Amino acid sequence: MTSVGTGYDLSNSVFSPDGRNFQVEYASKAVENGSTTVGLKCKDGVVFGVEKIIANKLLVPGKNRKIQTIDRHIGCCYSGLIPDGKHLVNRGREEATNFRNTYGKPIPVSAMSERLSQYVQAYTLYNSVRPFGISTIFGGVLKTENGGDNKPELFMLDPNGSCWGYKGIATGKGRQTAKAELEKLITSETFDFSTLSAKQAVEEVARIIYLAHEDNKDKDFELELSWCSLSETNGFHKYVPEEVYNEAVENAKSAVGLADSDESGEEDMEVDAQ
Repeated sequence: MTSVGTGYDLSNSVFSPDGRNFQVEYASKAVENGSTTVGLKCKDGVVFGVEKIIANKLLVPGKNRKIQTIDRHIGCCYSGLIPDGKHLVNRGREEATNFRNTYGKPIPVSAMSERLSQYVQAYTLYNSVRPFGISTIFGGVLKTENGGDNKPELFMLDPNGSCWGYKGIATGKGRQTAKAELEKLITSETFDFSTLSAKQAVEEVARIIYLAHEDNKDKDFELELSWCSLSETNGFHKYVPEEVYNEAVENAKSAVGLADSDESGEEDMEVDAQ
């Protein structure tokens, strides 16, 4: 029995005869058309990267950030509908505040994943709401006062409310290329999470974003990078400093062969000017 065109996609509270929820599937399509986002764990933290497509040349560079902070030790990025992402970030901030007021300590990343996944899943149950059109990558590291276990955690939350922990993950339009690069990196014999520094992770994320952008190379983009590391940021989520950012971008361009083409383009412009 076919489900397409029979009216089962008019509500997210009704299953089709073959067990599909079309509204959730449509929300996943919105994610697939969004900007590429990447998250990667390192030995003492996590790194986030976002390919922010420049849709209008009048936009101010460095504004309209797509990487945001949920709590001081938790950062996130998302692909899909930007307003949905901002709403979920605000919800996460409320959960972090409520947890701190109740228990007197910052919320663990795993607890945040459970609360946000329940919230997103509730939006797949009722006819009066629609599913979130985003996939959210979030993570961080909670610095303990007694010197306990400070392991970084990284999660991705899908529109259907499922939330999984990852070593590295990507979503958005360039997710296939990015996931392939992450798998090659993580399964490499030379790769070791216990020795991968935050700066090395930043360079890897930048390289992967530039490789994934090849699928969308006809559009200009702005790279956003942030990290949460015990050694680099004392456990706080912050944007990558300009010096580290510029170095990562230059290395990424060299790795994908863009540096030479940029230089040759500049030389051509100088010749034309003469």
